[in-house]
Amino acid sequence: MTYGNQNTEAEGHQQMDYAVEQGVNFFDTAELYPVPANKHTQGDTESIMGSWFKKNGRRDKIILASKVAGPGDYTKHIRKNLSFKKDHIDEAVNKSLKRLQTDYIDLYQLHWPERKTNFFGKRGYKHEPDDPWEENFEAILEALEENIKAGKIRYIGLSNENPWGIMRFLQAAKTPATKIITVQNPYSLLNRLFEGGSAEICHRENIGLLPYSPLGFGVLSGKYRHGKLPPNSRLALFERLARYSGKTSFEATERYAQLAEEVGLSLTDLSLAFVNDRSFVTSNIIGATTLEQLKENIASHRVRLSPDILEAIEAIHEEIPNPAP
Repeated sequence: MTYGNQNTEAEGHQQMDYAVEQGVNFFDTAELYPVPANKHTQGDTESIMGSWFKKNGRRDKIILASKVAGPGDYTKHIRKNLSFKKDHIDEAVNKSLKRLQTDYIDLYQLHWPERKTNFFGKRGYKHEPDDPWEENFEAILEALEENIKAGKIRYIGLSNENPWGIMRFLQAAKTPATKIITVQNPYSLLNRLFEGGSAEICHRENIGLLPYSPLGFGVLSGKYRHGKLPPNSRLALFERLARYSGKTSFEATERYAQLAEEVGLSLTDLSLAFVNDRSFVTSNIIGATTLEQLKENIASHRVRLSPDILEAIEAIHEEIPNPAP
């Protein structure tokens, strides 16, 4: 999601080259990216990935995922109407395919729900009676299935979705092709809300979590400790990305950093290894800005946390639970 904003095309290509060399085979993007979203850069991340595919012919080596944007103040520049109607889904799929320079997308996801619910930093659900949304799960799945039959997408998933929405999509699936196989939600040491209900759904319904922000916008890398604000970092460049930078988030981060030091790990390794350890996780979506960060992130897959370390993590979590919803 940084390609086209914090990263140039050349830097994006360099990162993808390195990732593939290390055995990475899953790339995730969205029509919205890069972030923060605006009309001048919208779609640039997909375009950078598309030029990489064209240059090296490695499309068949990559499981490629993208997303269609839902309604919101930060997406009005994409389409006049951002509902998940068939015409809008078709338009989004076709434009993503063109930017990505490919004939198919392996995993196509709904970026967030149409209805008014708690996602993007909202801790709890507050019912809004004036929500104009009407249930349309079956219609959405039918529109996605047509794109599957046309060979444009292969599988479908959700993002920023809650247990009720996940279950309703599962109930609405009329064919094996329309069963969602993944959910992409925030998950990290600072945000474990997914465990409250969705983790059980993953196990019982055979769905995988694709956790995003496993380092909490870089907070769990430790680079913002002790009041530091490195130039060109996300929090320095984009003030509105404050989801993980509250007081209790930094307090929890300091506790996890101290634990990492005690057990001889970097905070990054501790944080990513914890996410990798979860039984409901399918693929940990890392988002590095620099090549050095990417190297450290990918290398963390070799780290295994002992029962004692996991117990210490739980003790911190009990004292400071989910400071960054």
